[in-house]
Formats: sequence, C-alpha cells, structure tokens
Amino acid sequence: MSEETRADIKKSVQQQFEQAAASYRISPVHAQGPDLAWMVEAAALQGQERVLDAGCGAGHAALAFAPHVGQVVALDFSPAMLVQTQDLARERGITNLETRLGDVEALPFPDGSFHCVISRYSAHHWPNPRRALAEFARVLVPGGRFILSDTVSFPEPALDTFLNGVELLRDVSHVRDHTPAQWLAMMEEAGLPGELLRRWEIPLRFEPWVARQSTPEPAVAGLRWLFAHGPEEARAALRIQEDGQFALQGGLFRGVKG
Repeated sequence: MSEETRADIKKSVQQQFEQAAASYRISPVHAQGPDLAWMVEAAALQGQERVLDAGCGAGHAALAFAPHVGQVVALDFSPAMLVQTQDLARERGITNLETRLGDVEALPFPDGSFHCVISRYSAHHWPNPRRALAEFARVLVPGGRFILSDTVSFPEPALDTFLNGVELLRDVSHVRDHTPAQWLAMMEEAGLPGELLRRWEIPLRFEPWVARQSTPEPAVAGLRWLFAHGPEEARAALRIQEDGQFALQGGLFRGVKG
C-alpha cells in the first residue's frame, strides 16, 4: 500500500468519525461490551501504571482502565472522538485521564513511556498495523503489555472476503478485519509476542449498525441483498437472522515486550 493510499485512508477515517463520534459514545457494543472487563483483567495491573489507549474512540476502554492505574493517555486521530472522551471522563469524575490528538503509526511519545498499551475496536481502521505495532513496542517499557480487542476475520478465504467486503460497504474507512493468526504473526514481528486469550461473538442488529456510520442508502440496499442472498456458508458464519440480528467475531490478544 502506497503512502498516498494510506494518507487517503486516514483522511477517510477522520471524516467518518468526526460525523459518528456521538453515536459511538452511546453504542451498547462499544460502551458496555464484556471485553472491557476482560481487557483490564488481561493487563494484570498493579495500580500505578501509565497506560496508552491507542485509537481511543469515545474513550470507553480508557475509562475502564482509569480507576485501576496511575494515568491513562487517550489518543485518537479524531478531535470529535477526543471531545466525547473528555465529556465522559468529566461525567464519571475521572481525573487521571488526558487526551492527545495523534496517529497510532507515529506516536508523539518518547521510548519506554508506558507500562501498557491498549486498543479496542480501532485496529481494523489502521492502514499499516505493522507500523502501529512497532510504535507500541517502542513506547512500552521492557515487560510492558499490549492488550488488543478487535473484530477478527475467518481463516477460510471465501468467508474472509465476504466479511471484509461487507465491512467496507458499510464503512468506507474500514481497512481490514485480520485473522487471529495474522495478528499473532504481526505482534511477534513487532517484538510483542503474545497469545489469543478469548474469542467471542459480538451480537449486532442491522439497523443500528448501519445508522452508526450513516451508511448511504445504496450501500445499505447492497448490504441487505448480501445478508439475504449471500453464500449460505457466509450467512451462517455471521449468524444472519431474518429479523436483522447477526454477529461478528471478537478477539482479545495480549502481547508482552521482551
């Protein structure tokens, strides 16, 4: 992927989430998912850590970690998302959280700045995840942990193609849902060897899913057709139901800097 293409993707991401920031603040999937508690548990916190939430979105993961650590820095590419994070922190009386505007592929922090880097439901928008992972390894202290929670794809090529095609049709800022094996390989390459801790289904309903990203009506119509007439194997993998319910796959990963 060229640098020009990556720049275009980042611009698309920023535009999409400037418009959708408020909906991510109240989205049940993002605000209440069980993986928030799993992430905190996986970090094995002692209470004084400095944590970076890379691609914080509306700040739900950062806010879940804040009561258990010394400081959280919530970083995002979208100013509107940072406003949502700041508002939620004020509402909850969280005082050990600060926000920073920045790019996960070029973090504005010195080496060894954090004990833990976390990321939740952001990584499928990264044009260059390898570069982001290398940055996380750089800013972590030796022995620091990387905790990732994101949607993941299927190892079967046909299912992988269907899923990522659907995701891109719904959201033009989508880059890729990687498979667990792909994430583990990239983490190893970046110096963050790790493990897949959990797999689970993320239940969704069609209407709120497309509304959250203001998906244009022609794309919504295309998605309805794919959900109704796509390959049976793909429809089964996504648990697509006639009432609009379906499910994506979540993966929780932990890596440790050597």
